[in-house]
This record gives sequence, structure tokens and C-alpha cells, in this order.
Amino acid sequence: MHNKILILDFGSQYTQLIARRVRELNVYCEIHPFNNYPKVDETVKGVIFSGSPFSVHDPESPKPDISVFRGKIPFLGVCYGAQLLSHTQGGSVTRSQIREYGRAMLNINDKSSKLFKGVTSRTQVWMSHGDTIAAVPKGFKIIAGTDDVPVGAFEAENEPTYGIQFHPEVYHTTEGLDLLRNFVVDICGCTQDWTPASFVDETVTNLKQILGNDKVLLGLSGGVDSSVAALLLHKAIGVNLVCIFVDNGLLRKDEFAQVLDSYKNLGLNVIGVDAGKKFYADLQGISDPELKRKSIGKNFIEVFDAEATKLTEVKWLAQGTIYPDVIESVSVNGPSATIKSHHNVGGLPEKMNLKIVEPLRLLFKDEVRRVGRELGLPSFILGRHPFPGPGLGIRVLGEVTEEKVKLLQEADSIYINGLRQYDLYDKIWQAGAMLLPVQSVGVMGDERTYEFVVALRAVTSTDGMTADWYPLPYEFLAKISNEIINRVKGINRVVYDVSSKPPATIEWE
Repeated sequence: MHNKILILDFGSQYTQLIARRVRELNVYCEIHPFNNYPKVDETVKGVIFSGSPFSVHDPESPKPDISVFRGKIPFLGVCYGAQLLSHTQGGSVTRSQIREYGRAMLNINDKSSKLFKGVTSRTQVWMSHGDTIAAVPKGFKIIAGTDDVPVGAFEAENEPTYGIQFHPEVYHTTEGLDLLRNFVVDICGCTQDWTPASFVDETVTNLKQILGNDKVLLGLSGGVDSSVAALLLHKAIGVNLVCIFVDNGLLRKDEFAQVLDSYKNLGLNVIGVDAGKKFYADLQGISDPELKRKSIGKNFIEVFDAEATKLTEVKWLAQGTIYPDVIESVSVNGPSATIKSHHNVGGLPEKMNLKIVEPLRLLFKDEVRRVGRELGLPSFILGRHPFPGPGLGIRVLGEVTEEKVKLLQEADSIYINGLRQYDLYDKIWQAGAMLLPVQSVGVMGDERTYEFVVALRAVTSTDGMTADWYPLPYEFLAKISNEIINRVKGINRVVYDVSSKPPATIEWE
């Protein structure tokens, strides 16, 4: 049983980042809503209160009982968590005269504090708060501040209870990981045993116990999550795992054959189903993005179900659910309004009377990749950019036809292969081409053309929640544009998308 850090979520955009930083230290942690967390037992070595969009003065602001934790286990309040600590324990929190947002220089007043062990006396941090701590509670002392905010960090004098006004989890806090290491490892005493190798060993052992000799069905997508889930299950139950990989006609060029070949080399038992014609037929006349998604999802379930019914004695359906999906379903703001219906095969478990097994439900995306590397997953799959469940069906804007998909497959193939050749692919979180529902006039030789426009998209991100457009070199864009226009008959114009998320989304539909 791993020791762990409990992280209470108050709705901050950075809460998941705190957890990912703790796990970078090879320490297991869990995120729970502030109003619904498990009982503190001997495995919980410390607690972190996250930031929040609320002010402690808002009537509806979250105010859990700090006495449940204080003095019993080490406590770290981050931003709102620090303000809540001060506000409820007798200190003073006021509206800031100067709203601190962005980089600031933190001056450490007390170098004897365990929280700042090894951190330089003047260090860069990231601030994001509208309230400020005007006075610390009795029995606490100030240990750091900025030029504008006297109380940048404080601690209890006789117990391991700390509050910090800045965000140690973000990249711009240059020694934030050192601070978190001090808290999690030195102050809480956590063992750094949360590693890919330990996860594989423990998960395989648990899967063997839970599944026994039962047969398990898994829908493969060719992506990282489902592939790593397949390898873990294969390691546990071998031939009792049956994988179904559906070609909906909306995959990238040659992807069906490439991925099938990779899976065979891994020893997986995979059934490949070519069902493109069925998907295209049902997409006729549909332009609305949500209706397209529903059509693709419905057909996937029908094809998957048809193949599954050919098998006997299957008792489990495996899914590639990862930790952000789990957190979202029990978030502070309630269950997510929209669920990734194609990522997890909605409707099938009930229809087929199957139990669910989710080998990756404790892992973040970057951890899934590290586990995949531990399991020997080939780099072709391991390093793949995220790809939408509906595939090119939502990258062909408007009505989807087989002819349009073939155009887009060719353009997308030139683009993605170009990113690999120029060593740009691994610097980008997600890239792809979109076929726009507009045609434009062009000139080729002495002929006038009236053909489709393709938009190229490339973004950087850590988790897909926010994203910045990637500044591809002009020389690269010029080469790819010329290559697409010269080689793909039907496309005569290429544009590049320079929108960030928010306000735009990564996909266009």
C-alpha cells in the first residue's frame, strides 16, 4: 500500500498540476473535492489545499473544517488554501490594493524553515490572487514575502502547517518542485516509490487476482491510452484478452495497417474490422459537428457489438479511462456535462452485460506514456499526438464524404511526415490538417482552379485544457504548402491557424 498525499480541490485551474508535480517526485497522491474526501488513515501522510476562483469573503466560498487535518498531518495551503488557513484560524485576509498576477520575486525571511530548504534567498514565483493575507494567525510566523506582499509564506510555530500565497506547481515558479519536495518528502516523510515499474508490477498482480481466467474485451483506438491498457492486460491474462480495432474510414492515411502490424509484433490478439463504408453511408447529408459525432459513436458501438457477439464467455470490457476523466466526473462543479463518448465505449457495458475494468484510472497522461515505455510500447504509438475519437470526421468540416477524407488523408500525411522529417513532431502536443467547407480560386499553369482550402493546426499544451499555437518556421510552412498543393489534386490553398485555446478549441469541430 503506497503512502499518499491528499489534495483537496477548490476549483483551481492548477489543481491537476499540483498532483502531477507531486507524482514527478515519485510520490502517490489523489485529488478529491473539498466537500467529499476519504477518511484520513495511516496511508495519508499530508494534505494540500489548492487554489480557488473564490474569495474567502464570498458567502458561497468553500470552507471545509481545517481541524480535521491541522496538527494531525502536515498541511500546505496554496493561494486560496493559505488564505483559508489564515481566515479560519484567526488571521486577516483583505482585498488586495495591488492585485498580484504573474511573476514576482519572493524574499525568504527565515532560511531555517524546512519548507524552503535549499531554495535561494530571492527566488522567482508565480502569483495569482485578488485577496491578500494582511495578518497571520496567533502562533504563526511569516517566513517569506515579496516587495508588494509582506505575507508570501507563513508557518505554524510548533507544527508542520504552512501557507503560501504563490503557486509552486507552475513552471514559472523556478524552484517550486524543490519546495514541493521539501513538503512531500522531508516534512511528510513520503516514500518515493510511485514509479512506472512499481505501477506495472502492482497493476498486473491486481488484474490477475480480479480477472482470474475470465475473458476481457478491449476496443483499441491506436492511441497511447488504449495501447498501454492492452499491454497491461496482456501481461496479466495473455490470450484471454481480445482486442477489436475498428477502421471507421476516418483514420489517418495507412494508419489501420500500420497500427495492426505494430500490435501483432507485440503479441496482442487483435481483430481488425474494416467498416468504413458503413460509417460513410450514415454520415451522408450530416453537417452539424455534434450529429456527426453521434453518428460515428453509434456506428462504432454497432460494429463493436457485432464483432463482440461472435466471441464467447467474455465477462469484462476494458476501457482506457485515465485519472483526469475520473477527477472530472467527481469535480467540485459536479459531473462533467459532456463525456468523451468515443473514448469510453458508452452504452456497451449495459447492453452486453459486461463488467468494467480500467487499468489506467490512476494515471495522468504523461504517466501513461512512462508506463508504456516501461512495457516496451513502440515509439510510433508511444509518441503519437492525441487524435480525436471521431477521427477525420471532425476535421472534414461540414458533410463528410469518402472523397473529401481521401483528400484530407493525403494533405495530413504530407504535413505530419514533414513535421517528423524536420524534427518538429515531438515539440508539438497535437497537429493536424482540417479540410474547410470552402473553395477558392487558384491558378495552376495557364488554368484557373476552384478547389478546397486546407488549414494546418499545431499546438503546444501539457494536458489539452489550454493550448498555444506553435510558431512553425516560415520555410517549413512554405515547403509543406507547396507540397500539398502540387501533390494533392483538389486542394489549391493552405492556411495556418494561429489561434490559442481559449478562446478557440484545438479541433475546429
